[in-house]
Amino acid sequence: MEGIYSKQKFFLVFVLFNIVATLAKGHGTRVGFYASSCPLAELIVRSTVQSHFQSDPSVGPALLRMHFHDCFVHGCDASILIDGPDSEKKAPPNLGVRGYEVIDDAKAQLEATCPGVVSCSDILALAARDAVVLANGPKWEVPTGRRDGTVSLASDTDTLPGFSESIEEQKRKFAAFGLNTRDLVTLVGAHTIGTTACQFFSYRLFNFTAVGNGADPSINPEFVSQLQTLCPPSSDDTGRVALDTDSVDSFDASFFENLRNGRGILESDQMLWTDASTRSISQSYLGVRGLRSLNFNIEFGRSMVKMSNIEVKTGTDGEIRKICSAIN
Repeated sequence: MEGIYSKQKFFLVFVLFNIVATLAKGHGTRVGFYASSCPLAELIVRSTVQSHFQSDPSVGPALLRMHFHDCFVHGCDASILIDGPDSEKKAPPNLGVRGYEVIDDAKAQLEATCPGVVSCSDILALAARDAVVLANGPKWEVPTGRRDGTVSLASDTDTLPGFSESIEEQKRKFAAFGLNTRDLVTLVGAHTIGTTACQFFSYRLFNFTAVGNGADPSINPEFVSQLQTLCPPSSDDTGRVALDTDSVDSFDASFFENLRNGRGILESDQMLWTDASTRSISQSYLGVRGLRSLNFNIEFGRSMVKMSNIEVKTGTDGEIRKICSAIN
């Protein structure tokens, strides 16, 4: 049995490596970019993420979310890390983003080891992967060689998908960055770990627009009462609920099982099941009979590589920031 598991694990890593090599080609990034210039780069990032994760496991999904929010604004250039009165950090969609101290910690160690070599954007891409691995998710090879951007404006964050947007609007935003419908479903599957605040879904519980004073009919009726208890109307909406109520700390496909059972927390998540154009992809991760089954782990690694290469700055474009929170 152990031998079979080892072969399956080797096959998964082999497939992910070949997918990464294909997707990274032509973007100016490559696996092992720092092999000569800073051989310990990936190890330093991994050990830093692990250290913070051990004291606070919730930092894992936070880093994954930060990477996503970075790539959807000006591409994957670490613009979300820049401080400023009107920077991306100050935009409403990013007010709940956290984990900056992990990136700063890794950057400080890298600057002490390899000054001016490793970009903040590469640190963030590596940290997001390492966070998934720590949550028992897949490991994929991360192409590196990104450089950091020098523009960060809160007004540019309207490219980020919203928690109540239609599937068509979500697909439009993903397509603008070269990501297809399968990438959309797969990347939203990252919600298999982490939590969200009541303020982002409580409107579905008590006064849903489509049905007057009732709850969103796409929510399982038995689940509604549980959510109403967790997020009562008298609360300040700052309470938090697991996005995947079956296994909040484990990276797996149970998120899609929840969608099938009407237990999606965010309206945009549940739409992946109620909309015909995305339901079949969600079903494929559950092995629904009659559909070609997809391996969520393999597909997630593939889509993450695609996303992490959105509008990357390489060569002489951008800069290598000395401090991630400030432009040089």
